Amino acid sequence: METPLHQQHVDLNAQLTDFAGWQMPLKYGSETSEHCTVRRDVGLFDLSHMGEIYVFGNDAIEFLNQALVSDIAKVKIGRAKYTMICDESGGAIDDLVVYRLAETDFMIVANASNANTVAAELIKRADNFDVTIMDRSLDTALVAIQGPEAATHLLKWVSAETISALKNYSCVEVELDGVAVLLARTGYTGEDGFEIFVSIDHVAQIWDLFIKAGIAPIGLAARDTLRLEAGMPLYGHELNLEITPIHAGLARIVALDKSDFIGKQALVELSSKIDRRLVGIELETRRIARAGFNLVDQAGVVVGQVTSGAFSPTLGKSIAMAYLDAAVDQATANISVDIRGTLEAAKVVSLPFYRRES
Repeated sequence: METPLHQQHVDLNAQLTDFAGWQMPLKYGSETSEHCTVRRDVGLFDLSHMGEIYVFGNDAIEFLNQALVSDIAKVKIGRAKYTMICDESGGAIDDLVVYRLAETDFMIVANASNANTVAAELIKRADNFDVTIMDRSLDTALVAIQGPEAATHLLKWVSAETISALKNYSCVEVELDGVAVLLARTGYTGEDGFEIFVSIDHVAQIWDLFIKAGIAPIGLAARDTLRLEAGMPLYGHELNLEITPIHAGLARIVALDKSDFIGKQALVELSSKIDRRLVGIELETRRIARAGFNLVDQAGVVVGQVTSGAFSPTLGKSIAMAYLDAAVDQATANISVDIRGTLEAAKVVSLPFYRRES
């Protein structure tokens, strides 16, 4: 499938790639340059492949509290929450961001590869609840501006009062160039930034507005290295049906103290007997530890596996996220990464690798 901005990407000479069934821009030039642009200034992303699923009705809060792992009742109107939908065994069906638009109106943003699955699962779980579920993924577009100068650029169209009041993980309805949009202070880069939800009929106008203002377009390659540096999980790598939020170091989003929800019992049991943990890895070599490469200890025993790896443009070193056996002492671990038959020395570090200055 093509996003509503496909022609814009072609006109910008983007290198296109298939991602979750969508034709997406991998890069427009140098992926390293694009990465550094976001870290130093601001970049523009087309995220229209993501899914937007609306949930509204009298039982919306009760329903979402049963369907998702977090306590959605605590999310205030105009705020957002990073959360997860799990199966009965606690495995991650998808990680999500839930926006509370009104008292009983919510928008759930799902990963492109899982949008249909999430919508179907929510509909299945809605029995006996007074809720309506609408998958509006195909008529809702999403673009983002990310980087330390994102707010400064946005001042060209949005008042300083609105931007100042828009805290991290909050949203507000505004007009951009006469177009009604939902503006959210959320992102997937580790930088300050904004995501703009808009009708597919008007997304080209918003994209062109940002391009004409001098904001550089950024492809998926840089988006991946940015999120990796920020220690953010990618579904299909750090998360899947065999991995729970407890494994992924995301116990903070799981409300084990709320009434029953799907996957709760499994997550309660797992929290006391976890067998592996998501960790950061820094390599002494510039070679890249790809997903699926093994971690081995001094005795040559496999003690973990890489889930994502890249050379970090910001840090100037090769980094990776990996699942490491819980029995391994992370503070004293002496491990290597098996890169195509060669053991490359590495050390375990805390996530995230990069944290922006506040």
